[in-house]
Amino acid sequence: METKTPVLLNIVPPCGHVIASEKWRGTPLIQSLRGAGVKIAFDEGLDVVDFNLPNKRCILYVSECDIVGGNSYKRKLVRYRNANSSFQEMVLVERTRLSEQYFAAMQTFVVFDLGLTLLPVAGQTEASHLITQTVHGDSRQNPFRKRSVCRLYDPLVLAMVQQIPGVGKVKATALLQHFSSIHQLCNAGTQELEPIVGVATAQHIHRFFHSPMS
Repeated sequence: METKTPVLLNIVPPCGHVIASEKWRGTPLIQSLRGAGVKIAFDEGLDVVDFNLPNKRCILYVSECDIVGGNSYKRKLVRYRNANSSFQEMVLVERTRLSEQYFAAMQTFVVFDLGLTLLPVAGQTEASHLITQTVHGDSRQNPFRKRSVCRLYDPLVLAMVQQIPGVGKVKATALLQHFSSIHQLCNAGTQELEPIVGVATAQHIHRFFHSPMS
């Protein structure tokens, strides 16, 4: 019997909707999304992705159990990165008391080895809140805004940038106005960052992306 190669489903859900992998049916995350007015469509075809969002972003969710249970999650992350998709791939990772000791290694693997965007969450409730903001925010965007401004309405990206020490919402917004992607921000030198966020924060950003993690 021929084995079907898993791929990302390149279907953009309509505004206010999320396409979710069938495995998430009945979970607290789905219940929270529905309670916030997000409409859910389930699809068994989302084998290497957990959620497709209206703004052409897809999400892979790595739970505390996945991290603590060993390195098997790495194979799924590699398949996720290698899948043929027109979506921007993001990884939500549960950063908890139990998974904290593994988080630095996870961050190195996801961001540096695979080149994906990682956003830590405390659990499914916080993940649901971020997804809800992104889905509803995307549906209320003014289509006539400049693209550089529209990126600021994606709470997932904004929250990710605010994980950098010394970067709050104001500086994160300024950075997203200047850099067209997270990879461009990651590769920026301190001299390019200083006019935007100042000397001290520029050094924080550079260390965040480039210092070895133990």
